[in-house]
Amino acid sequence: MYDPEVETRPWPEQALHDDAQYRRQVGYLLAHSAFYQDKLNRAGFGSQSKIGGLDAISRLPFTEKAEIKASTGEENPIGTHLAVPREQIVRIFSTSGTTGTPSYIPLTAQDLDNWLVASARSYSASGIGPGQAIVSTYNAGPFVAGAALGTFDRIGMIHIPVGTGNTERLMMAIRLLKPEAVVMTPSYAAHLAEWAEERRFDLRNSSVKRVLVAGEPGGGEPALRARLEEAWGARVTEAMGIGDIGISLWGECEEQCGMHLGARGFVHAELIDPESGEPIAMENGAQGELVLTHLRHQAAPLLRFRTRDHVQVWTSPCRCGRTAPRIRCIGRTDDMLLVRGVNVFPTAIREVVHQFMPEVSGMILVKPRSAGVRQEPPVPVLVELAKHTVAGPELAASIQKRIRDALVFTPEIELVPWGTLQRSEYKSKLIQR
Repeated sequence: MYDPEVETRPWPEQALHDDAQYRRQVGYLLAHSAFYQDKLNRAGFGSQSKIGGLDAISRLPFTEKAEIKASTGEENPIGTHLAVPREQIVRIFSTSGTTGTPSYIPLTAQDLDNWLVASARSYSASGIGPGQAIVSTYNAGPFVAGAALGTFDRIGMIHIPVGTGNTERLMMAIRLLKPEAVVMTPSYAAHLAEWAEERRFDLRNSSVKRVLVAGEPGGGEPALRARLEEAWGARVTEAMGIGDIGISLWGECEEQCGMHLGARGFVHAELIDPESGEPIAMENGAQGELVLTHLRHQAAPLLRFRTRDHVQVWTSPCRCGRTAPRIRCIGRTDDMLLVRGVNVFPTAIREVVHQFMPEVSGMILVKPRSAGVRQEPPVPVLVELAKHTVAGPELAASIQKRIRDALVFTPEIELVPWGTLQRSEYKSKLIQR
């Protein structure tokens, strides 16, 4: 463990620490954040006494990403939730800005250090440690994933950064430098497995014994995980962060039963019903949308931030000794479809399709016919065949039936030749609206 005293602290004791930190954070927001001064006043929570502690947090309004964006402008590109003077900022990350101007995420030196500590706890849970070599494929550009690169230095590893778009260089590094671990998205790990097979690169017998995946859901899907572990001859574990909150907040241990909260003490996690917004108890097996609150953040703290990640929670004891709750990300609520009252996630469809390997490649693309969440069946799903495979309507019918039985909605399966669906060196697109 990177931080045994914290990571094994009894959870009731952690809750007391978190409550004290939360009360201090709320006081900080009321004193320094124009955004939250206005937001909480309008909601009737203009004083710390009215806000209370974590046991009353569900009474407070959510923070939506669109609200933060709406508070920005030419004179204030970060937003009115900025709570420190400019000279205290040491790093500003940004989002991709695919819908216009990027969103900017500022950090103080303390914020950045907290991020790295949380990430070191999360990634070290997978079994990596000082003196081992790791190849990273995240680009240290404007995005928060670049901050994760400092994590491996913090752990004490031999860090070999390669970045995306350099598959030949990556495989050369694996062959010559013999790293024990690699870190990448599950999509890229799957793409590299195909790349290696085509070129007869013996990936399974390489030096890599741990594949750390993050950046998108999928690494926890049993079928995809099994496929990657078979191809790489390595143990696959996943980690997860949310750009506005922190890098690698959650990390999976070698028990492979969900990602532990590595950011304990820095972030408070809630579960809500994504439609009603009502709280859901963080109990073993519960599912809902993840809502996060900073506990010790300075530059631009967030209160009850809706992540739009739909997760399952485990609170049962883990044999690794870590006491934090664990989650698995099922999918983005933004990608969820509602088919005659049934919630459907593209990742769940992919997991069922994986059961038909090796007849299929494992690649899918969901193509809803209408805009919005609500869809009428059958929902079109492209399923890519495996290389050199020719299949008829019987396979499509079998996949359709398996999905209908497992997910309680009817898809329209179209089998497409191998290579039809786009591979990715970063994240795969599972839905095309």
